[in-house]
Amino acid sequence: MSYTIWILLTATLVGINCGLVGTFLVLRKMSMLSDAISHSVLLGIVGAYMVSHQLQGVSMLIGALLVGLLTTFLVQLLHQKGVQSDAAIGVVFTCLFAIGVVLISLFADRVHLDVEHALMGEIAFVPWDVLEVCGQSIGPKAIWLLGFVLAINIFVIVFAYKELKISSFDREMAITLGIPVVLIHYVLMGMLSLTTVASFDSVGAILVVAMLIVPSATAYLWTDRLSVMLICSATIGVLASAIGYMGATAFNVSISGAIAVSTGVIFFVSLWIAPKSGLLWKWIKKSPA
Repeated sequence: MSYTIWILLTATLVGINCGLVGTFLVLRKMSMLSDAISHSVLLGIVGAYMVSHQLQGVSMLIGALLVGLLTTFLVQLLHQKGVQSDAAIGVVFTCLFAIGVVLISLFADRVHLDVEHALMGEIAFVPWDVLEVCGQSIGPKAIWLLGFVLAINIFVIVFAYKELKISSFDREMAITLGIPVVLIHYVLMGMLSLTTVASFDSVGAILVVAMLIVPSATAYLWTDRLSVMLICSATIGVLASAIGYMGATAFNVSISGAIAVSTGVIFFVSLWIAPKSGLLWKWIKKSPA
């Protein structure tokens, strides 16, 4: 496959993964927690490297998963102690991210892991970091990792669709029905952590946050049905990836940055023309006949 196809496939997998997970974050009004986890997982990646001395593999996923769950636990703990939720998120993710930065400078300054790389990523290098089996290249490592995480996300959503749906829309009803809402919450945070770290090395934290929040928020403008919103959010992520890549190629700018901008453009266009909540349609309805 060509260089362009690999990059587009990577961005597409990031868009689908983030779109699926981000939908539940938007519905639960937990969008900014994705920002916290996307930054704090840096600590998990550094910790995994300190233990395994590798930047790929299962250890990285486990490290990010543990720190993602730790972030969620600390945010919830501070909120229960009387700290406002937004302040709790700010305190936890800045502290954990800062610890990760310090550990990089102390123990990982000679490896390909730095703060700029973590924030911005470099999707253009994805096609060169390939996975080899018996001496034969079978494609970029990022593609296999993102595909593996996508399979996990789809399995969890299909297997626990009813529980995720009810607990996202009505927590009290979910508790009444005996749904383990705390367990579902941490399962969702685990999905978020895995999705973040799978996308982290390729596109960086900035695009991960954009892909987790903006496509899902855009899909919410178009539909009230969860199943349609999931499909719409993933589709918008794919569309933004294609538009962003074409824009980056045309203007010779950062691919990740261009994709993030394209998500914003799609959102603001939808804000005007979406039939459910579009400003244009609201204005037409209010206008006298």
